[in-house]
Amino acid sequence: MPLQYDLPVVVPRFPLHFHWHPQPFSFCSTMNDLTKLRNIGVSAHIDSGKTTLTERILYYSGRIHRMQEVKGGEGGATMDFMDLERERGITIASAATSVEWNGYAINVIDTPGHVDFTVEVERSLRVLDGAVLVLCAVGGVQSQSLTVDRQMNRYGVPRIAFINKMDRVGANPTSVVEQIKSKLNDSPVLLQIPIGCEQNFTGIVDLISMQAVYFDGPMGEVVRREAIPDGLLEFARSARHEMLETLSLYSDDLMVALLEESEIDVADIRAIIRDATLARQITPVLMGTAFRNKGVQELLDAVTQYLPNPTDREITAIDLDAEVNVGETRTVRLSNSPDDPLVSMAFKTVAEPFGQLTYFRVYQGSICRGDQYVNVRSGRKVRFGRLLRMHANDRQEIDMATAGEIVAVVGVDCASGDTFVSEGIKVSLENIHVADPVIRLSIEPAKRDTADRLAKALDRFRREDPTFRVSTDLETGQTIIAGMGQLHLEVYVERIRREYNCPCIVGEPRVAYRERPTKSYEFNHRHRKQTGGSGQYAHIVGRLDALDEDAEESIEFVNEITGGRIPKEYIPAVENGFRQGLAKGPLCECEVVGVKITLTDGSHHEVDSSEMAFKIASFNCMREALRRTGVALQEPIMKVEIEVPEQYQGPVSGYLSSKRGIITSSETRQGICVILGEVPLAEMFDYANELRSMTQGRGGFSMEFARYKQVPKSIQDEVVARRREEKQAQVATS
Repeated sequence: MPLQYDLPVVVPRFPLHFHWHPQPFSFCSTMNDLTKLRNIGVSAHIDSGKTTLTERILYYSGRIHRMQEVKGGEGGATMDFMDLERERGITIASAATSVEWNGYAINVIDTPGHVDFTVEVERSLRVLDGAVLVLCAVGGVQSQSLTVDRQMNRYGVPRIAFINKMDRVGANPTSVVEQIKSKLNDSPVLLQIPIGCEQNFTGIVDLISMQAVYFDGPMGEVVRREAIPDGLLEFARSARHEMLETLSLYSDDLMVALLEESEIDVADIRAIIRDATLARQITPVLMGTAFRNKGVQELLDAVTQYLPNPTDREITAIDLDAEVNVGETRTVRLSNSPDDPLVSMAFKTVAEPFGQLTYFRVYQGSICRGDQYVNVRSGRKVRFGRLLRMHANDRQEIDMATAGEIVAVVGVDCASGDTFVSEGIKVSLENIHVADPVIRLSIEPAKRDTADRLAKALDRFRREDPTFRVSTDLETGQTIIAGMGQLHLEVYVERIRREYNCPCIVGEPRVAYRERPTKSYEFNHRHRKQTGGSGQYAHIVGRLDALDEDAEESIEFVNEITGGRIPKEYIPAVENGFRQGLAKGPLCECEVVGVKITLTDGSHHEVDSSEMAFKIASFNCMREALRRTGVALQEPIMKVEIEVPEQYQGPVSGYLSSKRGIITSSETRQGICVILGEVPLAEMFDYANELRSMTQGRGGFSMEFARYKQVPKSIQDEVVARRREEKQAQVATS
């Protein structure tokens, strides 16, 4: 049976006076010892306390000398250095820093919690060795927690779970642990139990050392260890036994020790936890309250004890020199040695007035200031002029960075995900996963003379953020921006106004619909054009099929031509023409996905055939074929989590159903109802205001992209008619 935390309230006696002075920060020499280095990210759902926790980490490690709050009146938290972040009280861009803790060097990246800025989490986790998953003691595993969990699993990142906000009314660590099991399909191992709960939370019991731990002083800076209070001793023994039983599943020696009832050494327990954590078999669970300054030092100890150092991770790169079959790759393992040739990844770029600032993770070798390295994607040599170690927006000049480090370089022109290597090395690191945008806006400058500023701003943000897309409607001439949600685009529009002094006029939000064929079609298309001189001739035969909705690729091209019916040099032109024909569908000129094109036959002319002729033939063939395949419209479906007082559950659920939403579950916790559902994005515009009106300002929600789903026929007809009217109006005004 899971442990229940109906705990007696135990209040320790606190000394009257404390005097504590953090040591001046200086990054220690342990950076050269990779076993003493940790690269971690702090990730969580919105408002779970990530940035507050990071602020405490900076303070207790001596990196800063005064703690500030996310929504405080003295400038905001250290890691939220953008004005918009401090005004809104949210993290928009990930920020990196470096701290020391008990002889360990720790690189920390604080990431956003809002799904609109999920690419910041994605590219951070791509280069990190471990992570801290922060969970609210009341909210538990929420929607963005699931997204972060998927991202950690995608890159194989071991993590520690930290149950934050133990001082809040309704805090229930038992429920959170059960949700880690049921929702994340993980194996949580509780290493601590609380002393008191909610407003009576005063400390924790360390189940490994069997000590009560209190955090004294005005800022919780004095860690005091004592014997476990009598009222908690029996419960702590039971919790420790359950912890050891779980760990015995991963250690035969521990299982034998439990059966023989022999004494178990604390160091052995920690070693078992570390091994199982690195293998991603368990998730150690700790708890505390960052805002009340309790439990953070124990978390830092756990980071150094249980999360991996760079040598614990097996990092591989794609061998570009290897001779393999088409579609296959061969990988090579990187060494982590600073003396080997450089292999590094540019995982984040920030455009600044004095040149682009690029964040790098060094996997092998060393980066030296002033040396030249090769961008694998472009093949160009680039000189690294200035090398920096970052602390949020502050920076420290350094001369060299070795394997395992996370640093920044000024003045390197590259994109996120680029691999940089020493000359003569031909390997590439796996790129960063980037989600497709789900919402679009038209944008134009309010004043004509600021058009250049808008162009510069859009180019900068497009380079910095892979999920922010900029395009031009060729027929209307409008500039279109696309992103992950309303907040995502709203933040960029506001940054354009502030940072570039360029107020903009934006159009209504538009859903990024897609078109998808529903039936197969066999094509036999011939392109022939004679103009007096050399003509154009191309003939293609094949089949167009609809892919399964769960297929990994949205467009698949298969060449089954044999016997040279179409020369090999023309096949890429055929594929290119097909893909261009899929850019705009026949319904409302949305991107066409879910298409498998099989080229089976064709013919060519010795004189009149050319790459251009086959490209034109395949383009026209695709436009004709799409009209015969029963193309249907698909819309983005959002996973929604709504929190409202219990008395509003009925009206909110009913209103969600009226928006074509499906409620998947609902749960009441301490008078707050949590409703989970799936709703089309098209129905969710302005829902924040609608929810506030229904709940007298007491309701909140978050949403993230789930999948694309076919639009009902009646809705499809409305969308197509509306898009055509809009297009006609735009053409008329232009």
